[in-house]
Amino acid sequence: MQPRTYRCGLDAAVDVIGGRWKALILWALHAEPLRFGELKRKIAGISEKMLIQALRELEADEIVHREVFHEIPPKVEYSLTELGQRLNTALLPLGDWGEENMAGIAKRRGVTPAPPHTASA
Repeated sequence: MQPRTYRCGLDAAVDVIGGRWKALILWALHAEPLRFGELKRKIAGISEKMLIQALRELEADEIVHREVFHEIPPKVEYSLTELGQRLNTALLPLGDWGEENMAGIAKRRGVTPAPPHTASA
């Protein structure tokens, strides 16, 4: 198998946030660190398996920080690294574009949009 080659910065960025869930995880973590269960509740429709996989990949890319608190019961929190915060800032215009065009996109795709500003992510 040939090693991957990035053609441009967008290619590299999309590789990091590609898939259905990673951008939503970043969005959910923008305000504060969250525990696994809190993240799962904020991201409607994600399975535990997919959340674990996406978090591991984001951690490997140094976008998300996983902190284990050695207490009983054990506690793990996820937060954005500085790199993750910068990536989230870069996603803000994309989120704005999506908000502005959500109704039309939903209509064309046969999807029901959430009411404004109440989406879970």
